[in-house]
Amino acid sequence: MNIFFKIAAYLFHPLWIPTFGVALYYSVTPRFSLPEMLQSKLLVVFIITFLIPIMTFFLLKNLGVVKNIHLNEVNERKLPLIIQCILFVILVKIVFESAYLPEVYFFFVGALCSAITAFILAIFKFKVSLHMIGVAGITMFLIALSIHFKINTLYTLSILLFVNGWVASSRLHTKSHTGIELLIGFFVGMLPQLIFVTFWL
Repeated sequence: MNIFFKIAAYLFHPLWIPTFGVALYYSVTPRFSLPEMLQSKLLVVFIITFLIPIMTFFLLKNLGVVKNIHLNEVNERKLPLIIQCILFVILVKIVFESAYLPEVYFFFVGALCSAITAFILAIFKFKVSLHMIGVAGITMFLIALSIHFKINTLYTLSILLFVNGWVASSRLHTKSHTGIELLIGFFVGMLPQLIFVTFWL
């Protein structure tokens, strides 16, 4: 059972969520995209939101700023969250344009708002669940995409709802978070996506 819960923590780590979100968009959109463009966008997102943070993590770990990739201590979260915000700004300013890919553009604007909120909460010594922010955000994004493109994503949505419960149970089982930290994380991830839906739905 411990392995089952640990799998959720690593498989749906917040660093994976941006890449999952872009892959999800391209898997459901009816718009035609050149395979080369799809691959290049996915690669850029993977490099900026996964590889760069991973390399930064090892640097911060060697400097003694953080202990592990889950950032269990609230004080460890401030600098990584600032870096994440900067990387999201790069994505919305350089990689994705609102005129061509408004859905993905505002997905990352919402993710940026969630990251800023998590940083502010960290300043006030509140350790919101970054895992729940990620899975809740991508779940709301899928719901919006299904309404926007008028497509049935019931099976995928069912899987994501299960993932939300799996991740929440995992964080509780490992005593990484309390119930209130998970609940607030859910809303911090979901609400920005819901708010920015009005700009492209």
